[in-house]
This record gives sequence, C-alpha cells and structure tokens, in this order.
Amino acid sequence: MVVAEPLLVASAVSKHYGGIAALEEVSLQVRPGEVHCLAGENGSGKSTLIKVISGVETPDSGSITMDGKSFARLTPRQAISLGIEVIFQDFSLFPNLTVAENIAMATYVAGGRRTVRPRTLRRIAAEVVSRIGVQLDLDARVEDLSVADRQLTAICRALARDARVIFMDEPTTALTWREVEALFAVVRSLKDSGVALVFVSHKLEEVLRVSDRITVLRNGVVAVTGDVSRFDRAAIVAAMTGRAFTETSPADSARAGAPPVLEVDQLSLRGYFEDVSFLVHQGEVLGVTGLLGSGRTEIAEALFGIIPADHGTVRVDGKPVRLRSVHDAIRAGIGYVPSDRLTQGVFLDQTISLNVIAGSIDRLVGRGNLLRRGKAQQMVERAAAELRIRMSSASATVRSLSGGNQQRVVLAKWLVRNPHILILNSPTVGVDVGSKHEILEMLRAKGRDGMGIIVISDDVPELVAVCHRVLVVRRGRITDELTGERLTEEAIVKELVA
Repeated sequence: MVVAEPLLVASAVSKHYGGIAALEEVSLQVRPGEVHCLAGENGSGKSTLIKVISGVETPDSGSITMDGKSFARLTPRQAISLGIEVIFQDFSLFPNLTVAENIAMATYVAGGRRTVRPRTLRRIAAEVVSRIGVQLDLDARVEDLSVADRQLTAICRALARDARVIFMDEPTTALTWREVEALFAVVRSLKDSGVALVFVSHKLEEVLRVSDRITVLRNGVVAVTGDVSRFDRAAIVAAMTGRAFTETSPADSARAGAPPVLEVDQLSLRGYFEDVSFLVHQGEVLGVTGLLGSGRTEIAEALFGIIPADHGTVRVDGKPVRLRSVHDAIRAGIGYVPSDRLTQGVFLDQTISLNVIAGSIDRLVGRGNLLRRGKAQQMVERAAAELRIRMSSASATVRSLSGGNQQRVVLAKWLVRNPHILILNSPTVGVDVGSKHEILEMLRAKGRDGMGIIVISDDVPELVAVCHRVLVVRRGRITDELTGERLTEEAIVKELVA
C-alpha cells in the first residue's frame, strides 16, 4: 500500500507560558484523506498545539509545514488561506444568521466582496451541502438548530473556504448516539474526497472506530503515535495517563434485600413522558438511556422539581413526597447534576469554595444568619480531598479548572449534602479518561455506601461499566429493562435503534 506524503507537518513545536512548558518539541504529521486522532488528558497540550497550527498562538520554536512550504509561525489568516480550519466545541457561528449566511459569509469576506447577494450566498451554501450529502435547512436561523445541525453547518462553512485539514474539537460531546453515526458518515465522505481530519476526543471507543492514526500527548510531549491497529482502549489510556486502569463492574445486583430508596409510580408530564414507573434500591446505580427527545432528561427534571409532573406519585424512603419545585426535591433528599455544567451546574466566576457550599448554606449559618466560616472551610476541604479536586487554591475561580475538575466541583456541591438519591445527567461528558475513571469509581463507592444513584447517559460503555440495571426510554415511555446477562453494550444499542 502506498502511503501518502504528509499534507500538514508540525515539527518540534515548543510553547511555554511563564516558564511552564505547554508543548515540548511536539511533532505531528497529518496525511490527506485520513482521520488522525489527537488524544490526551486535559492539560496535555492538545488545545495549545491546535492554536499554534491555526495561527492563534506563536510557538517559541519549531515549524509548521503545509504542502511542503515551511513557516516559523502562522497567522490565522495564513492558516485559513492554506486550508487549515478548526471547528471548536462552540462552533463559533452567528446564531442570528441563517445556515446559508453562516456557510458562505466567510467566503464572501475572504474574496473581498462588499455587496452581499442572497442568491449567491444560497448557491454557495447549497453546493457545499450537496457535496457531503447532508440535509440542512439553508433558511433556518442557526439559533434554532439542533446541536448536530450546528456541527454540520460548521463543517460546511469550513469546506466553503476550501478546507483541506479540519481540526474537530470534541465533535461528539453533545450529540446523541444516532447523531454520532450521522456525523461519522459525513467524516467518511470527507475522507474519501481527500480532506484530512484531526479528531480531538475523550471518547475512546469512537476514536478506535473512526481513526486511521493516533497521536497521544501527555504533559506537553508526544507519548506515542502510530496506526490505530496498534492500539486498544487500554493502550490509549496507558499512553494518556502513564498508568493502567483496571476496569471494574458493579455487582450483578444491589445489596440483597435492600429496600427501595426511590419509588416512582405512573409519573406523567403531558408532551414529554407518560406512566413512568420504576424503583431505585438502596445502594443501586440505575441507568436511564434513550435517544434525543425520548423524555429521559425530562424525567430527571421532574424528579428534581424543575418541571413538575402532571400526574403520578413519588416516594423517598417509603414516604410520599411533593416535587413542585427544586426546593421540594432538595428537602426530600434528591440531588441533581445537570448535563450542562457550565450554565446550569456551577458559577464559573465564583470561587471553588462558594460553589461547593452553594447547596448547603442552610446547614452552615449560625446566629444572625451569619456563615460559620470554619465549618464551611472544613466542608470544602473534605470535599476537595474526597473528590480529588486539583486546584491551586479553594479561592480560585471554577473557570480556572479543567473540565474534569469542574465536574468534580458540581458533584461536591451535592455530595456534601449526602442526598438519599443522586441523579446525574451525562456525568462524564467532556471529561478526560483519568477523571472519568475516578468519577465512575466514586459513584460505585457511593452506591456501596447506600446512596441511590440514577445515571442518565447515552455513553453505552459507561452504562455497562457502572450500572446494576438500565432502563430504555422511547417516546416518553420505559420500553425495556436490561439487567444481568442482558446488560451488554450490544443489547443497549439494539434497543436504542429499535
């Protein structure tokens, strides 16, 4: 087999910030028509390398070569003109413009055109959309699109500018299982047309499926690079973290004879879910999965009082509870970790300490409703130690933390209250493999301590790894329960696509 010459080469790139090495002589080769995974834990240097290649950051040393022409540094305009594009997690689209305008506008600007012709914009966008064979409403405003369609719009915008190398930063983080399959079909189409794609992802199962080659960064240096056939999940994890993890599974069932800590009977919310009934036993980790729009998140939000149910009963420790507000749920001993930690789970610009105690102020006030600072400090210190929150100081802002440590802060906020039931919606989205392993181990430990836990996720390996049972939700109803020998990745996928 003839191996194509590299299209893009980063050679011995180094970058330091205040004496700290973010990159130390990192080299990367990307070939036309390949999917190259760039893997590594948070802080490994992935984002810095992408910023250097795309011209956002200036390297201290090294070079970037594209089409055989070498540069000591690139500007963003140069990178784009060479065909290097980056699709970040937020997509950087104009929400108030249409799909067609977002796709074609940059091409207009690059061409120096001063007059916008809607018909020409639409033609440019239609040609790109047709090229990769996707369905997009060109007249829809981006703010009204699903996350999957925004992803496709960002890809089409890159192609409209004749992208030859596309970096995709965590492209599947907010996508459902079915949307991921659609995205991978687009990736294969781009690959066949000669476009090179660099995938940055924490989801190792997806990496192994879609990638041709892998480069792993650890602490700012290349730990390993090679064809994907040389790797399995354990090898990638070891390269990323420098240590091997032993995968453990929950017991076949929760503790024998354990009483139910949560009983849900015929819970309904018109337009979202209907006649939902299930139990969570003391010490049990229950999984809930389903496609986007299945009602899985709305069930969780009803149990936490965000969107109160129309009908049905809920019991905690055998006692009926009224869940008409978040305050009702907290008082009943229910905690909830939302899927979007940045907007719903934390106060980004507040300190780690304030975030940890935010849900427990009622337990920390003394005479005159003054905060008992000593008790609050003890609470924060215990939580930071138990959840291994890596921070410079508890007075640092949550924004300064990595994604994995931000998620630990969200968990800490609820665990310091020691709830009877903890509901977690996509608990490890955007979290690196080391943090993910530790978070799942923590959930198993809390289950062993007797807490009832509900994990809502479409990360199938995660569900199998941590849950005793998994409920499948389709069109607002529980359609199956998988447990014991039936609790496998294949069985869950089969139910999701049925």
